[in-house]
Amino acid sequence: MTTWIESTPNNYLQEKTPTVANVAASADLQLTGKGLQKLRGFGGCFNELGYLPLSKLASDKQQEIYKDLFSPDELNFTFNRTPIGANDFAESWYSYDETDGDYDLKEFSVDHDKQTLIPYINNAKKYQPNLQLFASPWTPPTWMKFPKVYNFGRIVMTPENLQAYANYFVKYIRAYEKQGIHIERVCPQNEVFADQKFPSCLWSSDDLKVFIRDYLGPTFEKEGIDTEIFLGTLNGPEDMSFNASGIKLDNYNRYVDNILFDDDARKYIKGIGYQWAGQNAIERTHSSWPEIELVQTESECGYGDNSWVYAEYIFHLVNHYFTAGATAYTYWNIILGDSISTWGWHQNSMFSIDSKTQAVTRNPEYYVMRHYAHYVKPGAQVLETTGHFNSMGKAFRNPDGQLVVVVQNALERALPFTFADPEDASKSVEATLAPNSFNTFVID
Repeated sequence: MTTWIESTPNNYLQEKTPTVANVAASADLQLTGKGLQKLRGFGGCFNELGYLPLSKLASDKQQEIYKDLFSPDELNFTFNRTPIGANDFAESWYSYDETDGDYDLKEFSVDHDKQTLIPYINNAKKYQPNLQLFASPWTPPTWMKFPKVYNFGRIVMTPENLQAYANYFVKYIRAYEKQGIHIERVCPQNEVFADQKFPSCLWSSDDLKVFIRDYLGPTFEKEGIDTEIFLGTLNGPEDMSFNASGIKLDNYNRYVDNILFDDDARKYIKGIGYQWAGQNAIERTHSSWPEIELVQTESECGYGDNSWVYAEYIFHLVNHYFTAGATAYTYWNIILGDSISTWGWHQNSMFSIDSKTQAVTRNPEYYVMRHYAHYVKPGAQVLETTGHFNSMGKAFRNPDGQLVVVVQNALERALPFTFADPEDASKSVEATLAPNSFNTFVID
């Protein structure tokens, strides 16, 4: 039995009936017989500016959204992200210890999060028994940086400061554990290349290597912390960029390989997280270090118009990261009210909640994620494919053996499409894909 789900700009999640092609080969898309990486799953980020409008809805409406996002029967978001302290979609900027020079972290507290992020996560856990979390700071406490500000700046690379910051991670993990929330893995810094007007902190390759190798890794080991350390989140490097001074040349290998070729640092690194401009480097990491797990850590956010065109771009990003070897895809703002950050950037989201009427809208990117996450189960294996739709399609084998094919027609005209499994011609399908459409075929 084969089920076909189609979404177009004006008609979402329509169930249709494909033709059983019964062919052993297809020039459009076919399996090669090779299995690739197994997936952890899909998820999103728990941001304060998502929780606040959600929390103002009637209780039954809130639970409906939590269920839609996290229930195994719905989107089944399992691989999720949470910030350590404030990110750019926090209500205000904060860290867990802003007492200048408090190297013993006597004033450390996650009380702020008890009002927002912690209930957000715990509500999700009611519907998702297998919820996993990775966490990253957007900035250390301001007194650990130069200059002493949330935005811009760098970590101060003194032994006393770096040890205090490693202890800060330990305290965070233990504090969340007391709230019933286990942090599976951490990335030491969100967007190491981002020197921004929102909470951020620059880290050189050497600085990150030293912090992981000499402080964070040994401190986790000493304290019996089982949380994994992932390198990232890496939003680059870009090989070439342009600014007022002209062309700026960078080199992928100087950043990532500088860390990974250090065995004492490498032994603590369980994986690498990529996002944004990191999409240009992830394939090279996978090629050079195929034994290292790669995850996509933040979906690109658009400009708040929630257009179908941008949803098509997100569809491409999911395909791209899985092609490059990623084992998970993490959406960014799963919910927003007024779609603007504290620093003025309007962004897209899966759900929009009108601040005046409290009307809830599922935006086009919700349907992108549903075409993948509802049908492709955690533990599914990416299957290698070939054919003319290869840049627009991806095939997966679920743990129960079910075959799932997710394919886009990016053109503005209908296209005939066939999919073939050379080892089982009865699992081949034939359909005409609507213009600008997302399509999921579930083949039992």
